[in-house]
Amino acid sequence: MIQGSGSKRRILIADDELEVGSVLFDLLSGNYECETVNSAEQALERLLVCNYDLVISDIMMKGMSGLELVPRVLALAPDTVVILISGMQTIESAIEALRVGAFDYIMKPFDLRHVEAAVERALEHRDLIVAKRHYENFLEKLVEERTAQLDRALVSLEESYRATLRALVMALEMRDSETRGHSERVVNFSLRLGRELGLSEEEMRALEFGALLHDIGKIGIPDAILRKPGQLTEEEWQRMREHPRLGQQMLSGIKFLEGAACVVGQHHERWDGSGYPLGLRGEEIDIKARIFAVADALDAMMSDRIYRKGRSYEWAASELCRHSGTQFDPKVIQAFLRIPREDWEELHKRSMRDFDWEQNFNERSPHDPSYV
Repeated sequence: MIQGSGSKRRILIADDELEVGSVLFDLLSGNYECETVNSAEQALERLLVCNYDLVISDIMMKGMSGLELVPRVLALAPDTVVILISGMQTIESAIEALRVGAFDYIMKPFDLRHVEAAVERALEHRDLIVAKRHYENFLEKLVEERTAQLDRALVSLEESYRATLRALVMALEMRDSETRGHSERVVNFSLRLGRELGLSEEEMRALEFGALLHDIGKIGIPDAILRKPGQLTEEEWQRMREHPRLGQQMLSGIKFLEGAACVVGQHHERWDGSGYPLGLRGEEIDIKARIFAVADALDAMMSDRIYRKGRSYEWAASELCRHSGTQFDPKVIQAFLRIPREDWEELHKRSMRDFDWEQNFNERSPHDPSYV
């Protein structure tokens, strides 16, 4: 083995003809740090412990050939370039050398000037490879950073939307004391059912906003009807039943609420087609609206009303099952039954606590000593 030092460029020469190796070493060691080995196997051993910019290898050597060496070099050191040399002066051997990944092919006997030129081209090519990889890594890191920033901005924006929508819903529910907190509870119920049914992240977001805004169309219903203490007339009922359509119209054209608009517009449709406003049946009804219908009914039965106390889970579950296939999608009812009773009761209690806390917080005066 012959080894010398010079520039920072490192070249490994593999040739079982000592004379050839010596000639290449003498030619290149003035400008490069060169090392010679006598076989492809020795070359691989050196590559395991050292980095080389360029490998120059004979094709025909004892043991592993230069053609077999090339892909192994590139696997170990992707930034290293390879030049093959051979006494076979055929087009086929040159093509095969390039096919396996060699940068260049030099035929023996070689002109030393041609070798120097080939080495310079190979090292320039290697510089381009390294520069390209560094640039790609830089771009990849930059994209990751920008993506993370965008994700954070989108999350912040979504939270702002969510807070604004909740404030709007709370203002709407102030018109009807009996349903205060209802929207927050049906959001939690709907999302639990959505997870059980395997909805996608996008569908879950649409379900959340749709459940939260399901009664937004009641903004267009006069207080005289909405807050009437007695029974509604048929004409008043017809007006009240317009609120799904009014709500869907209100959300139309708002891109991030497109999925939610389906819930708002269809939440009073029934599985058997007897609902309103369109009389849709079965899977004509959006899956999110079918989920919401069950969550809405469950909350209505388990929550206190002026005229009665909230029903037990067992009573509510029995009613839901009784109306499976008529009012409700049987698939959604089956998903409801797979969820433990304790989960539903805890969700209901937690939603009530969260709403009471938020209500008390919002009603406090800034001059209240407990206001923080």
